[in-house]
Amino acid sequence: QVQLVESGGGLVQAGGSLRLSCAASGRTFSRYAMGWFRQAPGKEREFVAAISWSGGPTYYLGSVKGRFSISRDNAKNTVYLQMNSLKPEDTAVYYCAASENLATTKNAYAYWGQGTQVTVSS
Repeated sequence: QVQLVESGGGLVQAGGSLRLSCAASGRTFSRYAMGWFRQAPGKEREFVAAISWSGGPTYYLGSVKGRFSISRDNAKNTVYLQMNSLKPEDTAVYYCAASENLATTKNAYAYWGQGTQVTVSS
């Protein structure tokens, strides 16, 4: 079992930045690939970014590539999502998730946090 707790969301103006954190506890964090997903009102939850257990390979949603950066610190059991040049369409609840395999589909992730709200005003 892995418990995940996100933090760092909030209200920011378009063009601004936020850094989300996801703290993990329970089973060995470094065994898991980690992902960030988001869900806007009335929309499906969508993949945003993922990182391998080693911090090596990363994947991004096309519309965030070059603006968002995923990283992890296995010593701190934490994964981060640095979000720059935020746009109103980035507004959503952001979730972190853990998977035994690096993946971009939500069904591959067995453990989820409760989410943190990100609101970008125009």
